[in-house]
Amino acid sequence: MIEESNTTYEAAQHAARIIRTRFADDVRVAVVLGSGLGAFADELANDERAAVFSYEDIPGFARSTVEGHAGRLVIGHVDNVAVVCLQGRFHYYEGYGLDDVTFPIRVLAALGVKSLVLTNAAGGVNAEFAPGTLMLITDHLNLMGVNPLRGGNDARLGVRFPDMSNLYDEDFRRLAKDEAAAMKLDLASGVYAGLSGPSYETPAEIRMLRTLGADAVGMSTVPEAIVARHSGMRVLGISCITNAAAGVSDQPINHEEVIETGARVRGQFTELLRRVLGKLIY
Repeated sequence: MIEESNTTYEAAQHAARIIRTRFADDVRVAVVLGSGLGAFADELANDERAAVFSYEDIPGFARSTVEGHAGRLVIGHVDNVAVVCLQGRFHYYEGYGLDDVTFPIRVLAALGVKSLVLTNAAGGVNAEFAPGTLMLITDHLNLMGVNPLRGGNDARLGVRFPDMSNLYDEDFRRLAKDEAAAMKLDLASGVYAGLSGPSYETPAEIRMLRTLGADAVGMSTVPEAIVARHSGMRVLGISCITNAAAGVSDQPINHEEVIETGARVRGQFTELLRRVLGKLIY
């Protein structure tokens, strides 16, 4: 948790200095792994040059309490490009404030990260998206009722009114589609709706989301994406559709299904990340 005596900027710079004591390479690319999608970080940690930190050892980081979120920061290399990976995240529904939820993104910015891949497990609102579908996020709906930039603005972190027109970078999406095509992977595209959770949505809420234009729904990503853009990063978002949302299927929804589906798509997901991450340098 961020100490009240420090500004977010100062706390992020302090955390970044500690990380740099164990990994001196220039880091420009990062990825945040959602529920059940942590296998990529496990592979990255096998790099003999890798540095691995428990979140508990990084000042200002909260503690991840959700199954499928290992709570580690791993820095390694993909095709000789240094990549920092957040293996798990914090959620608003866990009781954390959005300053805590998005603090790791501020630390990534302090490390020099310019390109960020945000991944998540999501429910399929679009009935054509079967569990296991990987969906590029083209845009989002912030239905959490809060914004992580609310309050005073520190110009050292970003501008007061950041533009969100191309939040999920069009060029990055084009690159991901090209790499997926080379893998013969059918990569979907759609709009992600972020809700506060932790209860899953009702069938009526899913009908509302479909009317609003959502294709997938989850309880993360949106605050991180906003803060990343505020920090000057370019963002690529990928959702793993782990289950059909309420009312789309007559089956009950549970977190175990989320973890199981993430494990099932592990191979395709990690290969896509490896193909993409090393090419997001700019």
